[in-house]
Amino acid sequence: MIIRTIREEDAQNFLEMSKILDSETQFLLFEPGERETTLKDQRESIKKTLEQENSTILVAETKGSLAGYIAGRGGNARRNRHMVHIVIAILQKHTGKGLGKKLFEALEEWAQEKGIHRLELTLMATNTNAFRLYEKMGFSVEGKKSHVYMIEGEYVDEYMMSKLIK
Repeated sequence: MIIRTIREEDAQNFLEMSKILDSETQFLLFEPGERETTLKDQRESIKKTLEQENSTILVAETKGSLAGYIAGRGGNARRNRHMVHIVIAILQKHTGKGLGKKLFEALEEWAQEKGIHRLELTLMATNTNAFRLYEKMGFSVEGKKSHVYMIEGEYVDEYMMSKLIK
């Protein structure tokens, strides 16, 4: 398993992985078939992310295919450039093998190199496996928002978590 910074030429594989993730889990924003991102859009998004000093996407690659990713998007004003919002997703067949921990460790190393001080993320309150991982990685709950998502006719709350580094 290799963890590396995404490249523009990963756009097709990244988009395909994202669509698979949409169908594998209810813990991400989009439902199956809802993602309207084109290959051109994906390539532009990757390019824009890589151009920002305080943003990145790290991918986990195994045997030439993508297994998951962690994205950090930094604030774009002077007052919040020290903060990065995180999204992480791993293909189902690669979960439970320590990949999430490795992705977080790689992102935190990148964040320290960039002078990032605050990492933050949100998650559905029903995502207990992710919650345990985030706590293990040093994140703590800052708050809860009620009825943020509608999953199979039921409202789902959202936790906001953060970790201060450096």
